[in-house]
Amino acid sequence: MNAMASSRKFFQEAPWQLWTAQLTSLIQSEVKRNFLKRRSIWIYLVAFAPVVILTFALADESLQDRTQDMAKLFQFYYLHVAIFIGCLGIFTWLFRGEIVEKTLHYHFLSPLRRELLVLAKFLSGMVTTSLIFMLGVFGTFFLIYTHGGVAGRAFMFNGPGLGHLAAYLGVTVLACLGYGSIFIAFSLLIRNPIIPAVFVFVWETFHAILPSLLQKFSIMFYLKQLCPVPAPTEDFLALFAVGSEPVPPWLAVPGLLLLCAGILVFACWRIRKVEISYLAD
Repeated sequence: MNAMASSRKFFQEAPWQLWTAQLTSLIQSEVKRNFLKRRSIWIYLVAFAPVVILTFALADESLQDRTQDMAKLFQFYYLHVAIFIGCLGIFTWLFRGEIVEKTLHYHFLSPLRRELLVLAKFLSGMVTTSLIFMLGVFGTFFLIYTHGGVAGRAFMFNGPGLGHLAAYLGVTVLACLGYGSIFIAFSLLIRNPIIPAVFVFVWETFHAILPSLLQKFSIMFYLKQLCPVPAPTEDFLALFAVGSEPVPPWLAVPGLLLLCAGILVFACWRIRKVEISYLAD
């Protein structure tokens, strides 16, 4: 009985009980702030712009053309532009915004591990960006195929359409995870993360012309291989693309997760050395 009582007391007083409660409270607070901030309106516009355009501008195309349009719209717009910009705006503001508003010191003065603060802000940014862009991708996919007549609806509900939709939504979450981890690390490392963000954008856009080894340090290298339909590459960049051995999904997903985990570990280490100086901002 003494051993059982000691074990029960250990689990009840374990530090992760407090950490879980603090993490949950911080995530709830941050998610509410992210969704209700006035400056977040432009992210909704970026995420749902294709939905608005497709509502009024859908042409009469074949099922194959619609599938190619969805692949190009997802890979060239959502992955390269919309999700990148959305994560840049959300994740870099998680810490920089509190510095600008002069509220970050309240977190540092509270009995809270700084690593938990990084994780809470990162998870809240993940919830925000994932939900917004998943809804945008879902609306785009739904409009493209439901406006395709009987063939489009049959593809969605009686064919591989729902599998394609699940793949697109999964890649959307992974894109938010990858870009979010990069930008939250930038917000702790550099005062103005816009300049390194431009470098990351160029790196991700032109990763196909890099040597095969360097391509594996690109978020887009893994995301493109997880898409259900490859987008056609007809531009001049295809002439300079360096062939790289494709990575199967069972390696691509863990590879991307390991890359993001390494960046988050660095962010948790970095916040231990952060000192607040509002006079410099």
